Amino acid sequence: MQRRKFMRLSALGIAAATICPANIWASTQLRLKKSLKYSMINSGESIGEKFAIAKQAGFDGIEPDSRLNWQEVSDAARQTGLAVPGLVCWEHWRSPLSHPEQAVRDRCLDAMREALEACPPLGATTVLLVPAIVNAQVSYEEAYRRSQEEIRKLIPLAERLKVGIAIENVWNNFLLSPMEAARYIDEVNSPQVGWYFDVGNIVRYGWPEQWIRILGKRIFKIDVKEYSRKIAEEQGIWKGFEAELMTGDCNWAAVKAALSEIGYQGGWMSAEVKGGDLNRLREIAKKLDDINRL
Repeated sequence: MQRRKFMRLSALGIAAATICPANIWASTQLRLKKSLKYSMINSGESIGEKFAIAKQAGFDGIEPDSRLNWQEVSDAARQTGLAVPGLVCWEHWRSPLSHPEQAVRDRCLDAMREALEACPPLGATTVLLVPAIVNAQVSYEEAYRRSQEEIRKLIPLAERLKVGIAIENVWNNFLLSPMEAARYIDEVNSPQVGWYFDVGNIVRYGWPEQWIRILGKRIFKIDVKEYSRKIAEEQGIWKGFEAELMTGDCNWAAVKAALSEIGYQGGWMSAEVKGGDLNRLREIAKKLDDINRL
């Protein structure tokens, strides 16, 4: 190619990149590995059998409940080639970090420390934590202050292990706007504390893509579930989660675009929907493939 022509085409390329930033196409380039929650696997008896079923269904990884036997999980992961992207704390609902009694909060802290320490040998990079529960007995202000104070106690261990404490948005009457959610993380002030963003949980009172853009780099991982406002209005708010993936009000193309725009580095999307046997898990894996193609 003649040098003059080459220079002209290069200049056009630079101009095009200026006018049309790469993130316009980024949603088609973002490919996320597929995981699921261990509790969704309803077939198989042993940990090894359940891992084998998930592998056969087409998943790349499994996120176990932190109560499982770590050696068995490690063996199953090695035998199947499945990854363990992260763990899920098992104590945060019955012993929340917002509880008035320190002894109760300590039980959650102990469970979190155990899960954090289990991550490096398994190759896991995050522990999912529900940070607090607001109710008639625990005020919003108390939940905010207590949970931050308790999370800070975990930071030295998380930083030493290089494992993320991933706060998940759930229907716990807490952190109900993306601006507040970002502020909460920033006030804790550690690179090891971020978000495990649940896409479907937001749809009842917001738009996931808007949250994603505001939370930005604070997002460590994402959970995938669906929600239908129409079903919720007709049958009750919890029924909204019964919509199958890509049949509700989650705009998955917009979610993918937003994840691309923030430079999402988590690498994974984890299904958290109604599980079942091998055939059901194959259906879920296929839906995740459909989302990946958007």
